[in-house]
Amino acid sequence: MALIECPAGQPASVPALLDRNAKMFADAPAYREKEYGIWQSWTWSETRDEVEALALGFLELGLNEGDFVAIIGRNRPYLYWAMMAAEKCGAVPVPLYQDANAEEMAYVMSHCGARFAIVGDQEQVDKIFEVRDQLPEFERIIYLDPRGLRKYDHDVLDQYAAVQDMGRANREKHKAELDARQAKLDYDSTGVMLYTSGTTGKPKGVVLSNRNIIETAKSSSEFDKLRQSDDILAYLPMAWVGDFIFSVGQALWTGFCTNCPESAETMHVDLREIGPTYYFAPPRVFETQLTNVMIRMEDASRFKKKLFDYYMGVARKVGADILDGKEVGLIDRLNYRMGEAFIYGPLKNTLGFSRVRVGYTAGEAIGPEIFDFYRSLGINLKQLYGQTEATVFITAQPDGQVRSDTVGVTCPGVELKIADNGEVFYRSPGVFVEYYKNAQSTADTKDSEGWVATGDAGFIEPDTGHLRIIDRAKDVGKMASGTLFAPKYVENKLKFFPNILEAVVFGNGKEECTAFINIDLTAVGNWAERNNIGYASYQELARHPQVMQQIQEHVEAVNASVAEDEMLSGCQLHRFVVLHKELDADDGELTRTRKVRRRIIEEKYADIIAALYDGSTQVSTETEVTYEDGRKGSIKATLEVRSAKIFADNRKMAAE
Repeated sequence: MALIECPAGQPASVPALLDRNAKMFADAPAYREKEYGIWQSWTWSETRDEVEALALGFLELGLNEGDFVAIIGRNRPYLYWAMMAAEKCGAVPVPLYQDANAEEMAYVMSHCGARFAIVGDQEQVDKIFEVRDQLPEFERIIYLDPRGLRKYDHDVLDQYAAVQDMGRANREKHKAELDARQAKLDYDSTGVMLYTSGTTGKPKGVVLSNRNIIETAKSSSEFDKLRQSDDILAYLPMAWVGDFIFSVGQALWTGFCTNCPESAETMHVDLREIGPTYYFAPPRVFETQLTNVMIRMEDASRFKKKLFDYYMGVARKVGADILDGKEVGLIDRLNYRMGEAFIYGPLKNTLGFSRVRVGYTAGEAIGPEIFDFYRSLGINLKQLYGQTEATVFITAQPDGQVRSDTVGVTCPGVELKIADNGEVFYRSPGVFVEYYKNAQSTADTKDSEGWVATGDAGFIEPDTGHLRIIDRAKDVGKMASGTLFAPKYVENKLKFFPNILEAVVFGNGKEECTAFINIDLTAVGNWAERNNIGYASYQELARHPQVMQQIQEHVEAVNASVAEDEMLSGCQLHRFVVLHKELDADDGELTRTRKVRRRIIEEKYADIIAALYDGSTQVSTETEVTYEDGRKGSIKATLEVRSAKIFADNRKMAAE
């Protein structure tokens, strides 16, 4: 695939896009942030001035072209500006996960050789100080929130606002140099470096060029007809490629406004106040919101519960068809309108989705029942399929072609092919430049013609062109009987139930499938409270007989559903265990983007997996855990191993 060159007259870099917007949309809102309960707003013109002041301050502090600048903290306009300011200086911004522990930060910062770090608060400063001896190239920390930092060593600390003031005071000294550095930036200049989540090993630094960022932002914005008047809520980790392309790439291309919540705790309230028109969330967020809805309905009066159930039945029947503009009978339309007045409208307002025009979910497969629930309310939720290495977009669902069982058609400029083993390959203008300092992994992932191996197994429907993802290629296997094993398919069905937070399915090469299950403490705790059931810990609640029976019923309901799929009916769960602890990123069991690290789990819980297959009815185990303050401890437990009912494939039996 020939590289797309920057069209004449079009900005060729992220800072150049910012300059264009400062002229074209000068007085339009660019960024908002809620602080102390009040929304603060900056126009595009003001944003450019803030970025320039910071960039000039960087030059005064000695930031060189090619330096790496770590960005760590929650979503705040100041940190997005830091990314733009770093590139404006010819440096490379490297956002990190703010909830990463000190050792995880040390790996990324030492790997890229970061000299500067822009951080949110004392917590991030402390983490860097903890591993400072592992960072020989590191020099300075620039912090936003000064609370708790008065007595720290300020030889290496500068306050963000002070650096901007320094830049403004030395504007004449550095302005020509700053302009010269920005003028050097083109489509091939590095725009950002984002680290993978490290599902199977150490995170890799994915180098994305301005070409990757701008071409992807341009094509994806046109695909969904995004507008300058749109609003988004930036609340997902800044180190994740999705947040970068939505809150920086598309925001700069279209000129829409990026809104930052005050905190994770106020996010839902802030979502309702902003009422975004363009919204993105991984399946976990939609699952949690649905769980909260179901919990609230359990607490509602009998009349309200009956009304909700009736109109949700109407929504499931015709909601998605109305959303897609299909023919629906007059009676059903009138009934749906009544539901909009009584149920769907208030519910969407409560969720913060009243104004959503385009919504997406990605990162993991979403359960079809969850997906259909939101679309039935009239929310234009769609699926996309992407990767950090693709600058997000590989496939997406066009309006009118939205289905729960596919991830859509190829995005503009993207090509797909399926290897003989079922692995999906793509190439596009968004394909990453390289893995930093890892030529071997780059060569293993991207060939000389630009085709990238996704690591996912799937197929393209010949009649529609839609891509269907089965699972991670390395996770898809065969049962001992030769039938297909696809764990994610079953896990997503389990997670539809509000009581189940996480599930891990085993069975590759085995006669039977088994599973670990995590209960959702919020949902199950609410049930316990309503039923006057006392408990002292997650572990105690998880092994309560009534909770175990509920999970048993959920597992068997999933088995009945899986039995209807002839290709995957062998993935029914024969036995399961409700784990004594939540799977946790701090314990290495999940990535920072909440993806399951299967190999680590298989090694860590080998004794429990053995019990699932050797006929045991219980298993005693001891598990190492990491507390919030970083200390290590252990949890001992005796777990019940339960068997589940297996169902025949009724369709197959009928055919016979």
